[in-house]
Amino acid sequence: MKQGDKYFVRIDRKVEDTKTDKETFDKHIEYVKKLAAQTELYAGGFAGVPGGMIIFAASDLASADSICKNDPVIAGGFYRYELEEWELLMTSPV
Repeated sequence: MKQGDKYFVRIDRKVEDTKTDKETFDKHIEYVKKLAAQTELYAGGFAGVPGGMIIFAASDLASADSICKNDPVIAGGFYRYELEEWELLMTSPV
């Protein structure tokens, strides 16, 4: 990551009254791993709260939205997401 780069931030929240089955969650993990092999990506879950965040590079908002919609936990209706374009303004020298 460097100043001026553009990324997309996806914040996932669990849809109430749904339960993600192991098969769908495993497919989600594989989907994110495949995406990470293709582009710069940072992903993780929130501590103590169902949901998580992914920061990733994509060519434009439409492409980023398509990436989100094709994730099995989103496509299956288990999680909803918010997507924002994010411009990196500064980084730590460390």
